[in-house]
Order: sequence, then C-alpha cells, then structure tokens
Amino acid sequence: MPARDLALLTEAAREAGRIALRFWRREHKVWDKGGEHGPVTEADLAVNDMLKARLLAARPGYGWLSEETPDSAERLAVDTVFIVDPIDGTRAFVAGEESFAHSLAVAHQGRVTAAVVYLPALDRIYTASETASPMKDGQPIMASGRERLEGANILTTKANLVPEKWPGGVPEITRSFRASLAYRMCLAAEGRFDGMLTLRDTWEWDIAAGSLIAERAGAAVTDRLGNALRFNTPGAMAAGVLALPPKLHADAVARLTGA
Repeated sequence: MPARDLALLTEAAREAGRIALRFWRREHKVWDKGGEHGPVTEADLAVNDMLKARLLAARPGYGWLSEETPDSAERLAVDTVFIVDPIDGTRAFVAGEESFAHSLAVAHQGRVTAAVVYLPALDRIYTASETASPMKDGQPIMASGRERLEGANILTTKANLVPEKWPGGVPEITRSFRASLAYRMCLAAEGRFDGMLTLRDTWEWDIAAGSLIAERAGAAVTDRLGNALRFNTPGAMAAGVLALPPKLHADAVARLTGA
C-alpha cells in the first residue's frame, strides 16, 4: 500500500502545483488568520479543496488532517490519515518567492508511510515511502555524513539559538534559512545542508512528509528532546523537530537537555 499511496500523493502534488502557479505572482486574495497563524490565500484554499476531494475519493477509509480544514476528532478513530499542508511557506508564496511547497503524507498508526514534498515554482519533487528510497526528481538522495556539530551548516532561525534554549551550550554553527519547514527537511535529506532544527512546537502538517524523507535519507529525526515523532495525535503538534546526521543529533540533544 505505501507504493500505491506514494503514487497517489505524487500525482496529487503535481496537480496542486498547477493550481498554485495560477495564483503565484498574480493578484489574489490574502487573509490574516490572526494570532501567530500567519496568512492564508485563495491559492491555499483552492489547493486544499482539490487535495481533499481527490485524495479522499481515492482512499475513502482514510482520515484527514490539513492546515486549511477545520480539525475533527473523527481522524483519531482511524488507523490511516492524510496529513497535508496545501502550501507550506505561504508568506514566501505571497512575496512571489520560489521556496513554497506542497507537503503531503500518509500516516499509519502514528508513523508516516508515504511522503511527497513538491516545489512547483522550481519543479522540484522529493519522495519517499517506508518501502521506497528517498528521491529528489527521481534520483536517490542521502543526508550529510558530518560528524561534528560545531561549524555545521544548519537550517534554522536566529530565535532557535538563544542561550536559554541550550542549557548545554549553544553550538557554533553556520545558520541558513528557507521559508518552508518541509523544504528545510528535504534540504537536510539531500545533504545540501548538514541538517535542520526548529525548537518551537510545530504543526504535524508542516513536518510529516519531510520527516520520512529525511529519516529515509539517513538523518536522525525526532522532537527537540530526542523523542520519536508521532502523527495523528489529538493536538496535531510536535515538540519541535531535529533532522540531523546521527552524531550531530546526539550532540544537539545533549546540549538541549543539559545531559
């Protein structure tokens, strides 16, 4: 089933890209969700509507969790769910930047089994399943083999590197950034950067697809305390995310926990 789900997600992601590009760099409606939830656009909603209709028609027994659909406890009663961010990096999309992504995953009993992250403006697609190797545009990818955290090039924000968050000492790293969390995880998966981390609580739809792709590429992927990620949880949130080569991951967890 992961192979069939992966094929379904791949086709749906490419269709999502065609819809999003109709709005990108053109006039369209943008709303602010309020609080720290950020903006939502006509494109987010159009992509969400298509994905929900297409994916659930193909797998009517699956549950549904998406950033742009009001949540329902019904998903907790099923073993397998779609976890979707119609446009990850909406601010980048609104600004006309290329680094927004569609993040699509299937999770079974709490673990992601098939995943696609597609960047339509770049026509770049990352895929993986629990039975298929991680790929970028059909070519195998592998995470960085770096063994020292000091000096590593890590995708993160400045806010994640304040001393109070690192009781074991802030690592001296080179910091880089991309707007989409899903894309950051994929860049770590392909070894273009030595890893990524975010310490703030994170919505499952931002990280579900990227977590499997990075894990299958050889990165250690956990929450900020080193605990395994679980999906389709009641709150639909994780306690941050680390996606790092194993030795860097162990060092980071030790510093973050003060161990």
